[in-house]
Amino acid sequence: METPLTYAFDNDDPAAVDRHNQLPVVLDEFTASRLTSLGDLTGRRCLEIGAGGGSIAAWLARAAGPTGRVLATDINTRHLPTDSPYEVLQHDLETEPVPEGPWDVIHARLVLLHLPGREAILRRLAAALAPGGALVVEDFETTFRKMVLAAPTPEAAELVDLYHTLLVERVLPAHGNDPTWASRAPAAMLEAGLTDVDTAMHARSWPGGTAGALLIGANLAQAREDFLAAGMTEAQLDALVGLVDDPRLIVRSHFTYSTIGRRPPA
Repeated sequence: METPLTYAFDNDDPAAVDRHNQLPVVLDEFTASRLTSLGDLTGRRCLEIGAGGGSIAAWLARAAGPTGRVLATDINTRHLPTDSPYEVLQHDLETEPVPEGPWDVIHARLVLLHLPGREAILRRLAAALAPGGALVVEDFETTFRKMVLAAPTPEAAELVDLYHTLLVERVLPAHGNDPTWASRAPAAMLEAGLTDVDTAMHARSWPGGTAGALLIGANLAQAREDFLAAGMTEAQLDALVGLVDDPRLIVRSHFTYSTIGRRPPA
């Protein structure tokens, strides 16, 4: 019997806290700008898929206001505040139906690229939209390289490059991740019957000691055994953990593709 794939970054891991601290710093401003582009969200029904630490669910709750509804789901909800201004549901997007809608906004960030059933899931999300509703899918496009913009030594740059290569080609695919998904999402939305499909891309530089560089350390803390199995040594991993705090290192974040598609009006 085939062993089911597991998510590389389990919320039960104590190191998950670091990921949930760094990712909002890296991505929330861009995500908020994309959600703002949808127009006035007052009173809207919003579904936040894979809510993580809840930063965007909280943003949606503020935007929707008291007359709106925000439901935040995750396969593991332990990092969502119990006193949050939104509803919380433990939910497995691969095995359970989309929570009952219809929804005016569905947002999923860094979720579908990890799920082997992503195409079928996107079709189900599209079908759960209200007429005129918007599906917002945001994922890293990890096939681009040249992540190192500056490094203290050539060897340090090579070490970061090795990390990215193994992450994209070995570690994440072993857990069901598809590094090409973000660039395929627009076509998948069109195939699902959505219209006005629009993609914006975002990336910026992060010196050592800031969120985009520290995210590398959070990844290593959660997937250290995977990187060892992929061929890195303990010494290399330890050196990389120290390097992400070095301000002489500057890395580019992965390109984030934010794709919006709308269900046609009734």
